[in-house]
Amino acid sequence: MSRIEQALEKAAMLRGTTTESGPVAVPRQTDDVPPRERAGLPPFPAEPLDGIRHDNPLLATLNDPHSYVSEEYRKLKSAIVAGTSVGEFRNTVMITSTLGGEGKSITALNLAITLAQEYDNTVLLIDADLRKPMTAEYLGIPGERGLSEYLSVGAHLPELLVRTGIGRLSILPAGKPAANPVELLSSQRMKDLLDEIRHRYPDRYVIIDAPPALPFAEVRSLSSLVDSIVFVVREGQSSLANIDEAIGALNRKKIIGIVFNEASAVGLSSKYGYGYRYGGYGQSSEPAEARSKAEKTGKLARIMGKGGSK
Repeated sequence: MSRIEQALEKAAMLRGTTTESGPVAVPRQTDDVPPRERAGLPPFPAEPLDGIRHDNPLLATLNDPHSYVSEEYRKLKSAIVAGTSVGEFRNTVMITSTLGGEGKSITALNLAITLAQEYDNTVLLIDADLRKPMTAEYLGIPGERGLSEYLSVGAHLPELLVRTGIGRLSILPAGKPAANPVELLSSQRMKDLLDEIRHRYPDRYVIIDAPPALPFAEVRSLSSLVDSIVFVVREGQSSLANIDEAIGALNRKKIIGIVFNEASAVGLSSKYGYGYRYGGYGQSSEPAEARSKAEKTGKLARIMGKGGSK
């Protein structure tokens, strides 16, 4: 934190007033351990990273922001903003799915990009899939060091964060795949990290790309640490029984929506009372194939709150 930022923060604490742009958010301090030492989190990493990959057809919100698909992601964003702003701001949102390959990482990344582009909130995307991380690959950014190194060897967090230059979006890559992800993601250090981010930067959205829920136990630990959950389902990928089992492993009260990926019909929304449907963007390894598929179907439907009819 720069001296200017420190001075502004101190002045805001003393005044307890607002600026012309709105209320001043005063970060919560802890008495026992300095926040910087607990989480090492500055307002931003040092400099935006050059060379962010803009040509990945899966990242519609980045390479084609005026497309229909991007507009539907904005609808998803608006619904999530509404769902996380009722009462106390619930700013940590976990994205998961039943199995791998259902589109959770793409959903998390496009959601984070959309939030960062259109809102005053800063956004931090954490790749917490320590078994098969994808965020760094999709963006074309360095991903050799990240959350895994922070949790396992105490790496200093500011050195791991990547400022993308996409709005106010920063990334914490997963780092190298971990041999013990359950222990790392359920550790006190992980809990302290999320607590620190949540309270020190209360206007920051934290999007967490979590592992799939059904095969891996660490998702249960993560779900207890976050405020809200978005669940991604790809049509034909998982059975209804598996989806039920996966959702049952999470805290159902925290689930604010279900994303239906490449769905031809909203079959699950009537069962769970809420949902979000889109088609076209799968996790194809062939960009041309993904682009062609997107152009043909490219449709999304809104996330719905419980009891919603839209």
